[in-house]
Amino acid sequence: MWIALLLSLLPQDLPEVVVTQDDTVIQKSCRIRIEPGTVIADVNQNGVIQIQGDDLTVVFTHGSGLRGAHHGVALDQLQGIGIRINGSKRLTLRGARVSGYRCGIWATEANHLRVEGAYLSRNYAQKLRSTPQAEDTADWLWPHDNDKHQWRTNYGAGLYIERSQDVLIHDVTAREQQNGIVLDRVVRSRVFDNDCSFLSGWGLAMWRSTDNIISRNAFDFCIRGYSHGIYNRGQDSAGILLFEQCSRNVFAQNSATHGGDGLFGFAGREALGDAQPMPAGFNTKRAGCNDNFFYGNDFSYAAAHGLELTFSFGNTMFQNKFTGNAICGIWGGFSQDTRIFGNTFEANGERGYGLERGGVNIDRSRNNWVVGNQFHSNKCGIHYWGLATSFEEKPWGMENNLLAHGNVISSNVFQNNDTAVHLRGNVEAAVWNNQFSGEGKTIDADNSLQQVLYPIDHPQVDWPQKEPPMFGKRQPVGARAQLAGRENIIMGVWGPWDHQSPLLRTWERTGSRHLYRVEPATATAQMVAIEPAGIPTQLFEDGGRQFLVVEAPQTGFHQYLCTLKVGEQELRVAGEFLSTEWEVRMFATPQDPREQPEAWLKQAFSDDAWVVKLDHLHLAYGGGGPKDLKLDAATAVPANLGSDYFGTRAQTTLQLPAGEWQITMLSDDGIRVLVDGKIVIDNWTWHAPTEDIGSFELKHAQDVEIVVEHFELNGYSVLEFELAPADA
Repeated sequence: MWIALLLSLLPQDLPEVVVTQDDTVIQKSCRIRIEPGTVIADVNQNGVIQIQGDDLTVVFTHGSGLRGAHHGVALDQLQGIGIRINGSKRLTLRGARVSGYRCGIWATEANHLRVEGAYLSRNYAQKLRSTPQAEDTADWLWPHDNDKHQWRTNYGAGLYIERSQDVLIHDVTAREQQNGIVLDRVVRSRVFDNDCSFLSGWGLAMWRSTDNIISRNAFDFCIRGYSHGIYNRGQDSAGILLFEQCSRNVFAQNSATHGGDGLFGFAGREALGDAQPMPAGFNTKRAGCNDNFFYGNDFSYAAAHGLELTFSFGNTMFQNKFTGNAICGIWGGFSQDTRIFGNTFEANGERGYGLERGGVNIDRSRNNWVVGNQFHSNKCGIHYWGLATSFEEKPWGMENNLLAHGNVISSNVFQNNDTAVHLRGNVEAAVWNNQFSGEGKTIDADNSLQQVLYPIDHPQVDWPQKEPPMFGKRQPVGARAQLAGRENIIMGVWGPWDHQSPLLRTWERTGSRHLYRVEPATATAQMVAIEPAGIPTQLFEDGGRQFLVVEAPQTGFHQYLCTLKVGEQELRVAGEFLSTEWEVRMFATPQDPREQPEAWLKQAFSDDAWVVKLDHLHLAYGGGGPKDLKLDAATAVPANLGSDYFGTRAQTTLQLPAGEWQITMLSDDGIRVLVDGKIVIDNWTWHAPTEDIGSFELKHAQDVEIVVEHFELNGYSVLEFELAPADA
């Protein structure tokens, strides 16, 4: 009792240091005080506060926060280090509040470091280029290299710890930035009771880190590359990231929902023999992220996979939850000796890619056991395949037997799955003692299957111990149950919405009318200003929700900046109107437009073409076609105008002022744009959703004729037109 009392009094007994400038060196235990409103930039990139020495306790006083930039500075402009720790042993850092830096706290060779109760917010994040309408591939992350601090320098972090052991991190919160906690070659450490959620990259990222215990943390909504019902890429974001030989870690009772992946684990380029250069004498035999234990975690509602762990050995997934993941619950390509015991897989695979979908998907599955799990309402319960792969000729593939043999599927309960078990190619699986009910298909095994066994004498199932070592008091699993479902992933330009902060959410958009909904439902906004004056705006209520509508004052091109206030926070929304009338012709295309462009275009003016008038050209066909857009209820869509092999020709004339203008097109498939008969964009190819940009210059104000030609061959389709001044 006296020890506890002494520890509670210790911070008040420490001397106080007032931090007012860059390069403040701390060499003794102290309390740090920073006056409210103080902004201190890290001019020389070596840390504003530099802590040196062993056996120190450094405590931030209540209300003190280290800020590197004013609140209005964009997150992708932030630079420098807030707190730098280098070589200190047995340091305790308590209550740090750090914002406005590339990296909030960076610690190197800090054995026995304790980071307690830190609040890290508004540090670096990349501005996202993907929109609700389409993915931008420039947003993909590259976690494959980090031996030269690429994660910290390229993507930033709230807390970055490297080359340290016996570290303790608890009660850390991270918000409004890209990454939360990064462990780089950290061993025998404990990470618990933290909440690094609503980030645009990784909640917890681990590189070459082993023998750690990660328990009772929330790493929810760590995501990019998602638009509900439009695309579900994830772009290598994740609640938890494991790269390059992270082994023997325990992950227990964490919540990692609504991520790009819940957990994304990859053996690493070195492990696969693919690093440049490779270490001399490195052996790829059983190299990977191995022997990790996953217990009682919630890996649900991911844009891609609940848990992806590939090219690795001896991992155990026990009593975890996988619900509503877009592609699959567990993706374990080339994994071996995996034990998937007692987990729940429900409603996975709705947005799967081809045959990769459902509960458990493993390519080249070897000695992987799936035992005692519940599979409900998945596109596929378990999918193993063993098809030819060039990986057999690479170093890792040659060292590690890639035959898909020794698999066990036993004692599972399957209910209402489209397919319970799918086996393709050269796969060996012992399937026995499972229960099936309501399956679309029980077992789908193609002719190239080597063997499906239903043995009477079956191997002994060795169940893991029920509870691994854990730390922490929080119960993050289920704590955000009100946000269940991927529809609650709502992306902005800096990351996912936290469902608490005020937000003007785009609700409907036409060429002459933009509608925004005020979020959350309890928020009430007040109009502050509209620029330029004369743009019609209105705040109104509908169904108990508040909306903002902004309308074009007349035909032509118009820009606006609207400022509202919710409580003490100002919200700004900028937009552009291209208010005009398009004549849009949609038509079936029996000809290949790439080979017979003239015959293809002739169909646009045939009697079979469907002609509609639109005030904007945002045609999100998706997997459908013109009939799915419900553009004109008065005119029936021609019967031959389906979801594939159709063309679109749109034409308008509008007056534009002098200057240089830029056209941005989003298309799938081919696109061509002409301005006054001159081609400014020409991507007449079969392609995935692609952004193309063209420009033209007007010497004086004049009427301009714009023609957009587009063809769709098959699959997904979109056609969107944007026009703006080139210097906007």
